[in-house]
Parts: sequence; structure tokens; C-alpha cells
Amino acid sequence: MPSVAIITDSDASLPPAVAARYGIRQVPIMIQFGQETLKAGEEIDDATLFARVDREGRLPTTSAPSPGQFAEAYEAALADGAEQIVCLCVSGAVSGTVVSASVARDLFPGREIAVVDTRTLSMGQGFMALAAAEAAREGAPLDEIVARALEVGQRTHLYAALSTLKYLAMSGRVSQVTAGMASLLDLKPILTVREGKLDLLERVRTQKRAWARVIELIAQCLDGQPAERVAILHIAVPGQAEEFEARLRASLRCPEEILVAELTPGLSVHSGAGLAGVAVVARRA
Repeated sequence: MPSVAIITDSDASLPPAVAARYGIRQVPIMIQFGQETLKAGEEIDDATLFARVDREGRLPTTSAPSPGQFAEAYEAALADGAEQIVCLCVSGAVSGTVVSASVARDLFPGREIAVVDTRTLSMGQGFMALAAAEAAREGAPLDEIVARALEVGQRTHLYAALSTLKYLAMSGRVSQVTAGMASLLDLKPILTVREGKLDLLERVRTQKRAWARVIELIAQCLDGQPAERVAILHIAVPGQAEEFEARLRASLRCPEEILVAELTPGLSVHSGAGLAGVAVVARRA
């Protein structure tokens, strides 16, 4: 069978060690502070991002990797012996990444390169990349690799609780008045992925209740079955991630290995520091 390389972008939130273990290349989303451009996951992480945001009082902008960056990743994979490539991109509803990946694909006529809009993000996308890498290792053909990744995406659910609306107010996604009222009332927004975007689902009083609600929502998705895969997500709050993992294990049947992943700057800039949540792959019905 042809050797198939798996490529994704840094919005997949895959920890570098995990990506390396599975041989997955991640093309970085670009973070721009004025004229300065940094590579997410390589030159800036969530902690350094928000330390700078708090220091400078402004949020950076983000941009998709260029077609040239994807072309470099394709070239490297081919040089390493890959005969085919599957590239799984963050949702086209939030980024032009899939367009860049497609433009780069057209620079390699005669090569089989499948570019997939995952219609999701963070570890929803990450779990799809892991499924694709596992299928590739098993010698599955390219179309089956894509199909298995998409099927895992359909079984993946993501919920997270924000500790503050401060950064959403800075971005203009909510008003300063709304953010102030949420702080006064100790309201914690719960986010999920809908129609390929990170979206506000509901608001809950206190962090303790927000975490309990996230676990309740995940339990509903699992419908009494153990989770196939679990990842704890956080933005610059590793201590909260540990606490949330302990609560999750006490409430649900989890696999022995739970990944702990930063959301990564390409996504976290749109929600702000202090997020803690979970992505799970439910078992097949």
C-alpha cells in the first residue's frame, strides 16, 4: 500500500509530543501583533500570548498559514517517502486555512493530496487527525483514511467553560456592559462547536456549576457508555485542567490515557484565557 502522510494545522490543538508520536505534521496558524508575526505553537503559546495581551492591553489578529507553508509541509512529507497525503484543516467557517491547503495541493500535479475541511476545531480536529494517522499506519487506502477521520469527527463532542468575558469584550464579540454584568453575577459562559464554529451555548453561575454542567453535557453525549477518547482542553490554566480532569474521571468512565492540550493561540485569541473543557469521542452506537 502507498505510504500516506497526515498533515493538519495548529488549530487541531495536538500536543507536539502526541503529534510526533503519530508522525503528524502541524502547519502553524499565524499570530500578528501589529507588524510582528509569530507561529502558533512554535513561537508563541497560550501562556505567553495572554501575558502579552494583559501587558499591552490589546488582542492580536490571526491569519491562516500561507499556501507556501502548506507546500513546504507537503514537500517535506514527500521527501520523507510519502506517496500520498491527507491534510485535515480547521473548519472553513472560522479560517481560510483549507483554502491555503487547497492552493498548495494544486502546486503538486500528479500527486494524490486529499484536503479535508474538518468542520470542527481544537481536539475535534485533533482526534480526526489521530484517527487518520492510525488508519494510515494500518495500511488503509487514502479514501478510507479520510472516511475514518470524518466518522470520528461525527462522534466527537466538545464543551468548555470560560472563567471570564474580559477577552471577548476586548475582541468586540460581547459588550463591555455584558462582560461587566457577567463578572458581577459570576456568570460562566459554556462554549461548544456548532456549525463549525466555537459558539456560546449557555451561561451558568459559578465555575463549580459550569464545570458540573460541562460534565453533564458530555455524559448526555456518551449515553452511559465509556468514552473512546478524551482530551482536557485549557487556555493558560494547567492547574484548572488537572482539577477538571479529576472531576471528569470521578464522574465518567474514561480511558486510562487522557490527553491534556492547550487550545493554542490560533483559537484561544478568540475566547480568552481561563478556559477549561473537554473533547470526547463517543463509542459507536
